[in-house]
Amino acid sequence: MLAKHKFLRLFRYYNSQKNPNIKPLRHLICNPLCTATESPELPSWIKSSDTKNLDEDFVIPSLASWVESYKLHDPSLAINISSEKTDTDIDRLSKILKNRYPSPDEVVQALDGSCLSASTGLVEQILRRFSNDLVPAVGVFTWAKTQTGYRHTPEIYNSMVDILGKGKKFDLMWDLVREMDDLNDGYVTLATMGKVMRRLARGGKYDEAVEAFRGLDKFGVTRDAMAMNLLMDALAKEKSVEHAYEVFCEFKDCTPLNVGTFNILIYGWCKARKLEDAERTMDEMKKHGFVPDVVSYTSFIEHYCREKDFRKVDELFMEMQEKGCKPNAVTYTIAMHALGKAKQINEALEVYEKMKSDGCLPDAKFYSSLIFILSKAGRTKDANEIFEDMKKQGVMPDVLTYTTMISFACEHSREEDALKLLQKMEEDSCKPDLKTYAPLLKMCCKKRRMKVLNFLLIHMFRNDVSIDAGTYALLVRGLCLSGKLELACSFFEEMVSKEMVPMNATYKILIEELNKKSLGEAKEQIEKLMSQVKPRESV
Repeated sequence: MLAKHKFLRLFRYYNSQKNPNIKPLRHLICNPLCTATESPELPSWIKSSDTKNLDEDFVIPSLASWVESYKLHDPSLAINISSEKTDTDIDRLSKILKNRYPSPDEVVQALDGSCLSASTGLVEQILRRFSNDLVPAVGVFTWAKTQTGYRHTPEIYNSMVDILGKGKKFDLMWDLVREMDDLNDGYVTLATMGKVMRRLARGGKYDEAVEAFRGLDKFGVTRDAMAMNLLMDALAKEKSVEHAYEVFCEFKDCTPLNVGTFNILIYGWCKARKLEDAERTMDEMKKHGFVPDVVSYTSFIEHYCREKDFRKVDELFMEMQEKGCKPNAVTYTIAMHALGKAKQINEALEVYEKMKSDGCLPDAKFYSSLIFILSKAGRTKDANEIFEDMKKQGVMPDVLTYTTMISFACEHSREEDALKLLQKMEEDSCKPDLKTYAPLLKMCCKKRRMKVLNFLLIHMFRNDVSIDAGTYALLVRGLCLSGKLELACSFFEEMVSKEMVPMNATYKILIEELNKKSLGEAKEQIEKLMSQVKPRESV
């Protein structure tokens, strides 16, 4: 067997610093559904449903066969995330990982006795499925490296780098990058370092992101315009255009610049509402011999849309026309969306007509925005017609389109319509994401549809959608408001066990509801869990 690499040893060290004695809550709240030893993606309460509440068991008849196909009544299948095919490697691996292992080492030990073989496809899918849960992700990643005849691809290494960065395990992330570099096979590329810089910027470590760029040559990565633009883009999009500008000033004389470099700064200044700096950058762009393009103008249009200065937006459209710079679908979408949000529906639809007369073809994002503003205006019939007409116009609905439709169905308590849209996504092989499931989960909590909630959680897992801190917060809050405190506690506990830091608002509502129900012991346990959370910025 291959030796374990340094980053796994470091992972053990970091996890040893936190209190491992997180006790389950099931002995505090007398409900057999609440456990803490099952799937890291699905709490164990989905294994059974012995409630007498009709709302909790209710499934709309027209959807019953689809929901039942997920084997909700069979505890051995519901938690194991498998239907008829129980012999695939991904199913068997998911069954093993349903247990909460305290460390990656124990994951490795469990998998060593499984007779499973690692493959690139298998590891890729598991890393997607557990992208918000470090212990199983690191465990599977490490186990696969020990398998004879298997070698991680650069893409899998990059995925693991990204997962560690998303979990703010920056020391581990760097250790893995150094491990990739030690392979001496060109594993560290700009794609790798782009993930590193973006995750550092997203974590608020702007100076460290810049240092990563300065040290690219240590890993054999060229410090060129593309690399600099990646860094600047990460900084500008993560609320630090000032750092992006400092990078520009430091490296502009030794790195070739392009239109994209200036557009990143223009976008960042506009997003930060620093119009004078954006205009100054546009002037500097021209001095360097570059002509402002559709991206440049679109950033300014977005700024004025944000300020609801639609007169200035019209002026910019005219200026673009005069300079022979045609707006694209993104430009029109931003303008139409802003007018719709400002409740100027007729003006928004005029943008649609102008777009068509200019010969610019709408894309899925444009249609999604149009559906959004029509639905917000109460014109649901028109929104549905637009949705149905998309395919006829040669544009397939994407995940954003479906999510928009599902959100409004849920907002108006059209439970059947919302779930049928999810079913339609499945038929169209359009993968849902967290934003797709969020309104559905919220609706189920509000309506106390526990059986449908079970189904949605299984559906998420099968689609390799890993629950993040925001989704846990949504579930805890929703279940608190619907009186399902045992389930809310279970999700809160699972969230903490994954080293996610609950927001104060999530913690507060749970404590308040436990107080109201005089569940003092449960409240004490939640307080204890919160006190053991590693002090870092809340998610």
